[in-house]
Amino acid sequence: MPRSAFQIFFQTGAWLIIAFLVLPLLVVIPISFTDTSYIGLPKDGLSTQHYVNYFTDAKWLGATWTSVWVGVVVATCATVLGTAFAIGCWFLSDRASSVARWVLITPILVPPVVQSLGFYRFWVVLGLIDTHFGVILAHTLLALPYVSISVFAALTNLDRNIPRAARSLGASVLQTVWAVVVPAAKPGIATGFIFAFIVSFDEIVGVLFITVRRVSTLPKMIWEGIQDNIDPTIAAVATVLVVITLVATAIGALRRS
Repeated sequence: MPRSAFQIFFQTGAWLIIAFLVLPLLVVIPISFTDTSYIGLPKDGLSTQHYVNYFTDAKWLGATWTSVWVGVVVATCATVLGTAFAIGCWFLSDRASSVARWVLITPILVPPVVQSLGFYRFWVVLGLIDTHFGVILAHTLLALPYVSISVFAALTNLDRNIPRAARSLGASVLQTVWAVVVPAAKPGIATGFIFAFIVSFDEIVGVLFITVRRVSTLPKMIWEGIQDNIDPTIAAVATVLVVITLVATAIGALRRS
């Protein structure tokens, strides 16, 4: 059966959108192998000097490690708090819980600059400027909505009569939550953990506001690397992150198939 003009139009548009999103990522790869000291395509041949610089420079490795462990801590804290909040609201299921849910997702709606300015003013009072704890606390607050939304979505298909049946059979509230509700919310909990880690690992605006010199994350290092003379090491870092993302995506796709 021949394709209609509408099918051709929409398929062409879809491929153009995919190309628009993917091509900038692919351009970074040859730039990362440049043999020059500035951003540009290779001139005389491919070079891995910028990868060597990334994997041997203490500042780059330190910033990467900071982003990783801070992201893990933030994801853990946000997952525990967001899951508890979502389960509590699911049990209540009244107007107050709906209002609380809308309040929790406010960080998603507020512009990052406004959030960061608020963090800065409040963190100055608390003495948390340029501390790892300050960054973890700020990122946890930013990641909480993503966890709660994921857990809420996972609990939508849970029949409320199942926890009631568990309670009628003598299970305590904690036993019911742990044996009935948490297993049903596991997909949302796992998704929320991943989202929380990504939010923390990728966040830059808040870090620029609430850190100075003692705390340096990978996004902050990249930002500093484009201020004066753009360091091609940034392209190498971007390529490494793209490869890691593709590998993680492929592993996830193979596990689902």
